[in-house]
Amino acid sequence: SGVVVLGLASDDKASLVAVVSGDLQTRLNAGKIVKKVAELVGGSGGGRPDFAQAGGKNPENLDGALQAVYNIVAEFLG
Repeated sequence: SGVVVLGLASDDKASLVAVVSGDLQTRLNAGKIVKKVAELVGGSGGGRPDFAQAGGKNPENLDGALQAVYNIVAEFLG
C-alpha cells in the first residue's frame, strides 16, 4: 500500500513516473499527482489512477519537486 514517484534528470530534461496502489486509488490518482509534480519541473503529464508519466524542461528543479511529493499527496488526502 502506497504511492511511489520516481524522477530522472537526463539530457536537459526531467522525467517522472507515479504509481498508486489499488487500495488507495479511491482517494489518490497517479495522474493528478504526477501533473502537480511536473509543474515544478516546468512540464506536464498525466495518466491513469494507478500509473502516470510526465516530463519537464527544468531538471535542476527535480530534487525539490520530488521532496514536494509528500505535501502534494497530503493535499489530495486533505
